[in-house]
Amino acid sequence: MNKPTRFPFVAALALAGVFAAPAAFAQFASAPVAQKPKAQATSAAASAQAYKKDGAKHLYAAYAKQIHKGKMPPLLYGIAIIETTIGPQGEVQDVRVVRQPAAAEVTPWAVDMIKAAAPFPAPAKMGSVTYSDIWLVAKNGRFQLDTLTEGQR
Repeated sequence: MNKPTRFPFVAALALAGVFAAPAAFAQFASAPVAQKPKAQATSAAASAQAYKKDGAKHLYAAYAKQIHKGKMPPLLYGIAIIETTIGPQGEVQDVRVVRQPAAAEVTPWAVDMIKAAAPFPAPAKMGSVTYSDIWLVAKNGRFQLDTLTEGQR
């Protein structure tokens, strides 16, 4: 006689693909190609808090196709806090993940996107700047930054 499955609900979810392996999210396998600005921008920001908006706008311009339009879905795939240091010429000097997302594949994806988007607007009034932003990432690979978010459903 066959033994009954101890966890029929879990087995059904596994068969339905709910517990898909991270490889199922190929959109995080490599960073999308950044659209480079035609001219090097200069930031007029006098503080890291003010520069954060310039950095976010730059990333939105570089990855316009990956920006989630409208409110983010109720369950986000990954949330990361990333600190970025921008040098005097807009070069990315350092990227540090302050809070890792639960979905580990989001970390290198976001870090690579930041690095590939260089040069950022040059922080003319500060010489260099270190700022942090919160990356809100949906399962489909679209994202918003907390600085420019449209909210969440």
